[in-house]
Amino acid sequence: MQVSVETIGTLGRRLKVAVSADQVEKEFNARLQRLSKQVKMPGFRPGKVPLKMVEAQYGGRLMDEVVGELIQTTMHEAIGSQGLRPAGDPQVQRKPVTRGEQLEYTVEFEIFPEVKRFDLAGVRIERPAVTVSEEDVNRTLETIRKQRATWKQVDREARLGDRLTIDFVGRINSKEFEGGKANAFQLVLGSGTLIEDMEHGLVGAKSGEMKHVSARFPTDYRHSMLAGQTADFDVKVNDVTEAIFPDLNETFAKDLGVKEGGLDKLRSDVKSNLEREAATRARAVIRTRVLKLLLDANPVEVPRSLLDAEIQRLKTADMSSGLNAGDEAGYERRARSRVALGLILGEFIRNRGLVPDPARVRARLEEMAADYESPQEFIQWHYAKPERLSEIEGLVMEEKVVEDLLISAQITDKPVSFQDLLKIEILVH
Repeated sequence: MQVSVETIGTLGRRLKVAVSADQVEKEFNARLQRLSKQVKMPGFRPGKVPLKMVEAQYGGRLMDEVVGELIQTTMHEAIGSQGLRPAGDPQVQRKPVTRGEQLEYTVEFEIFPEVKRFDLAGVRIERPAVTVSEEDVNRTLETIRKQRATWKQVDREARLGDRLTIDFVGRINSKEFEGGKANAFQLVLGSGTLIEDMEHGLVGAKSGEMKHVSARFPTDYRHSMLAGQTADFDVKVNDVTEAIFPDLNETFAKDLGVKEGGLDKLRSDVKSNLEREAATRARAVIRTRVLKLLLDANPVEVPRSLLDAEIQRLKTADMSSGLNAGDEAGYERRARSRVALGLILGEFIRNRGLVPDPARVRARLEEMAADYESPQEFIQWHYAKPERLSEIEGLVMEEKVVEDLLISAQITDKPVSFQDLLKIEILVH
């Protein structure tokens, strides 16, 4: 077998492969012999049909099969002999082959980019140092109070914060549209449940009143068919109720499951939960900063095949979520960053010889399962199929990469409030 390599751009490679006529003939003859023992023709006993007659009838098909198998076996050998690692599926083109000729074909593919930096030596990283304050605890308790509100019917005009029960029909250009109609819909004014114009248009409404509200959907509305459109809504207000919030007392604590210790124990539990949330969020911030620095340290070119596949994946995910399709440049930017980071992490893992630690994978699963009603079922569901478990293994491996990188970096702790911590952007998988 003869192999030559041509470089196309930065990552593209074209291999020209030639397989000798002797090898082609050997494979063809072997397949012809096997077939001749099975084929049946009138006037001949099974296995006694002359090879010439078998070849005359089946030779073309046999040669196609031989060439296909030789390409598969020799292509991997040819790529391996050149020390190349294809990113994506190789594209093969071949010339027609007849008996007595060598097999010639070309195979084109992109290779993985070279990653040169596997540490963050000399790089400074700020780590959020968060202290949960009493104000944070009070804010959380106030949120819980609002979530446990009861509602009392009132005979007055609706205000922001009131809950309305409404029937409505929406029309665009006098035509009803999908999702623009509902009965007995409960809406808290100012909650952002419906579009802003709709909610503000109902401020001042009274129970039993019919209202006509004109509302414009935002240009970035999640349903692209409605984005930027103006709709007319006919709304019937069935009732108006105001919120009655529970007092912060011993009864409130008991209702939340605090059997002993009352309000002081509730405040202590809330603070502990916020501290766990802060620790988790701080780790996510560090992860985001570390991975961005790793990405910046390795400006790699992304294989087009992988980039196109990621762009399509992002588009499909947005469509299934009912989100507006972004512009092509935006999709390409997102996809390029995600693919580049994935390639760099993969090379880091390969370079360091990292493998998933089963005990750590199990511990990560148990941590995630704690948020579910049936933790054991959640864990078993992941272990039932390798592809499910591989997602958790990927998370664990990424955590290990971040830990290894932090060893080489210079870390400084920066005090930050819990509320400011929540505002810091983090990298989402």
